[in-house]
Amino acid sequence: MDGTMATPGTKPKMITPSKRTALLGAMFLMATSAIGPGFITQTTVFTVQLGAAFAFAILVSILVDIAVQLNVWRVVGVSGLRAQELGNKVLPGAGWFLAILVFAGGMVFNIGNIAGTGLGINAMLGLDPKIGGLLSAAVAILIFLSKRAGMALDRIVVLLGAIMILLMLYVAIVAAPPVGEALKNTVLPDKIDFLIITTLIGGTVGGYITYAGAHRMLDSGATGVAHVKDITRISVLGVIVTGIMRVLLFLAIFGVVAGGVTLTSSNMAAEAFGAAAGEIGMRMFGVVLWAASLTSVVGASFTSVSFITKSTTSERKRNLLTVAFIVVCSIAYGLIGQAPQKLLIFAGAFNGLILPVGFALLLWVAWRRRDLLHGYVYPKWLLIVGAATWLLTLFLGWQSLSGLARLWTS
Repeated sequence: MDGTMATPGTKPKMITPSKRTALLGAMFLMATSAIGPGFITQTTVFTVQLGAAFAFAILVSILVDIAVQLNVWRVVGVSGLRAQELGNKVLPGAGWFLAILVFAGGMVFNIGNIAGTGLGINAMLGLDPKIGGLLSAAVAILIFLSKRAGMALDRIVVLLGAIMILLMLYVAIVAAPPVGEALKNTVLPDKIDFLIITTLIGGTVGGYITYAGAHRMLDSGATGVAHVKDITRISVLGVIVTGIMRVLLFLAIFGVVAGGVTLTSSNMAAEAFGAAAGEIGMRMFGVVLWAASLTSVVGASFTSVSFITKSTTSERKRNLLTVAFIVVCSIAYGLIGQAPQKLLIFAGAFNGLILPVGFALLLWVAWRRRDLLHGYVYPKWLLIVGAATWLLTLFLGWQSLSGLARLWTS
């Protein structure tokens, strides 16, 4: 049972080709927003630390990510309202508080994302990272200045997402990891590290990433009770795409480490790609890092601006605000080269708070505000899963506060 009431207007509607493209774009926007420079660094470091046992951490994080996104996409999609609009209807001002958290965190991390594109171009072509970062920011700006910005956004994230997966698949095969050992540790891990698991969850459904795909879905028009099945399918597939990328990167690094290579440089991911596939591996790493960073720039910019605008705001105005957002982040990057460490810690703490705050507001809508869901009967099993997951997000939020504590004491 998916909880749909037998009311007029709830018959499944045909998905037009344009809507299908937009839904696919929303799915990849969520997935590629999660796959950024931090994603690559975390996966590499944790693979080196845990070895095959990291497979279990990946599995748990994927299951939790699915629980979060199933609820977020369903509430946002059925209501047809953005997260901050729902928040304000639940508790006046709560939505704007959430918007401030998302916008502030998104701006700081976007400086880091632009820096990631610069490092990617440097690895690809040897170009100065600062120049590469600014050129990449210009590419992101052109996407939103396009006359058909929505379609351009959807196609770019799908294309870059596919390129990343194919390149990672190649490197994972060349690295020849002991897959049997990884599979065994997926269900019977030699070691369990809960801090690593919570870090993975925060990195894939924390901050603006939680809402990137769901807010893009609203622009597609595939919303309301009639589209529950489409909303459910796309939200799960988005997490699976992220999981596939994580698994392939893990297998690539694991293959190198299991082969006896000791990764010691400050950029272990690049070192691993080089060890697995030589010079071409280093170039591939540059492509993957650039694509991951550029899609994160696009995702962070789109989502941050979606939190400070309304559903009624014209697409052109939103796109121009998004361009302004990228320009400000680019200027900051050009001046300082990278987001200051203290600002990153502060933004990280913000991201840790966004998930429990925003998730609580959406779960309240699912539980008590059927009027905002157009009479939709929310599945009890999904609400229970969501509530259990929310308790975990509280722990994540508490962990993030320690970042603020370090900030003030350092």
